[in-house]
Amino acid sequence: MKGRGLLTIRVSKNTLSFTTLDPTNFDEPIVYEPYIVKSGISMAANLREAFKETTAVSRTAKTQVLLDAKVLMMPIEHFQENNIEEYYFHSFPHDNQLSVAYNVMPELNSVAVFAINKDVRLVLRDNVPGALAIHLMSPVWKYLHTRSFTGHRQKMYGYFHDKQLEIFSFQQNRFKFCNNFDVTQGSDALYFLLYVWKQLNLQPEYDELHLVGDIPEHDQVLEELKRYLQNAYVINPTAEFNRAPATQFDDMPFDLMTILTKGR
Repeated sequence: MKGRGLLTIRVSKNTLSFTTLDPTNFDEPIVYEPYIVKSGISMAANLREAFKETTAVSRTAKTQVLLDAKVLMMPIEHFQENNIEEYYFHSFPHDNQLSVAYNVMPELNSVAVFAINKDVRLVLRDNVPGALAIHLMSPVWKYLHTRSFTGHRQKMYGYFHDKQLEIFSFQQNRFKFCNNFDVTQGSDALYFLLYVWKQLNLQPEYDELHLVGDIPEHDQVLEELKRYLQNAYVINPTAEFNRAPATQFDDMPFDLMTILTKGR
């Protein structure tokens, strides 16, 4: 019998997971199933094998897919659906294996345009037809944008996931800055954070830096940051989301916690 809950499939470059959410199941509202990705085969092949092994699809009625991909941020007033492929492929090198998708974010007056591997899209269509494609940063941007209105200081955010660092800042209802950097070491993280901080002309004695996610060399990075910035903080998801069920999984990415707790 088909389930009643929501299935969230998270697909990044090297990780894959299936998460079912059923608030009516008080004993186990969330079932989180990371899938061990096999090296040497494509993500589409891994996804196909994962669908054979998981029972998550049978437990849910609706599906959404969180996708990690390079993103082109467009002002909503300049967005035209028939031009998104031209703009996206002008911005990023491409091949014939990519299909373009987008998420409209009216609260940020922006549209996030991103690409899906065509083989991955085909596997998803075969197994979860009608699934909604969402850039994995979309729920994070939306939630932290709302959070940025707390207090009067300007805020810069850094989210670490999948050996990447997403840095962004908001000015009222728009992005002030939004970019992605490959980061594997603490020194790389420090460089990008302080460089963007300076670029945004933020004040080290007054404005705020908020970090979340899998921070490389966590203690050393924070120690170094506090040499330069008076207000550098790490967001604790358990406290942030008031011990919501999603926060009880130590290895669950913050983007997945956010969409499960706050919605898309």
